[in-house]
Amino acid sequence: MPPYIEINHVTKKFGEDTVLSDINVAMEQGQVYGISGNNGSGKTVLMKCICGFLPVTEGTIRVNGKIIGTEIDFPERIGVIIEMPGFLGNLSGMRNLKILAGLKGQIEEPEIRAALKKAGLDPDLKKSVSKYSLGMRQRLGIAQAIMENPDFMILDEPFNGLDKDGVKDIRRLLLELKDQGKTILLASHNSEDIRILCDKVYEMDGGRIQNI
Repeated sequence: MPPYIEINHVTKKFGEDTVLSDINVAMEQGQVYGISGNNGSGKTVLMKCICGFLPVTEGTIRVNGKIIGTEIDFPERIGVIIEMPGFLGNLSGMRNLKILAGLKGQIEEPEIRAALKKAGLDPDLKKSVSKYSLGMRQRLGIAQAIMENPDFMILDEPFNGLDKDGVKDIRRLLLELKDQGKTILLASHNSEDIRILCDKVYEMDGGRIQNI
């Protein structure tokens, strides 16, 4: 079986600046992959390229056999958190997710409620998102990423803003998703997150990647 994600000789430039340089990575289904590196190392840019948010300058990215930006614009069945998730602050978490779910029309309220509970939020909470703590916003972002039962998730710093219990909850959730056969790519500044969760880790430095 071919890898679920194949990144072949990918380079990304912004003008004269090379942000990704000849990246080659293969990721198997049902595994958790970690990317570590300092700010500016290229982690978030690589994630955006895999999602189809940014076009590559050279090379190809295949997700489930399809070339991103050529055969499809965005990967199918993907859940994403990149940077701080943006929500409508005057609405509740449930209302926000209902609006997002309505864009694809794949799920109904029961699936949204289940995702909120898995992420540790009360589906019946009427509080507007503008009054959420940073940790609650992060949990809402995780609920949004998992609610459509994706096969593949890209999570950029998914533990930001979470307290100790929140970190444990989300680690447990991600390991459950891995056991269900999901492929997960995550970036974290916390080496313990990487150690506990990841089957394989890549280190990024100056737009280049290496195995750890």
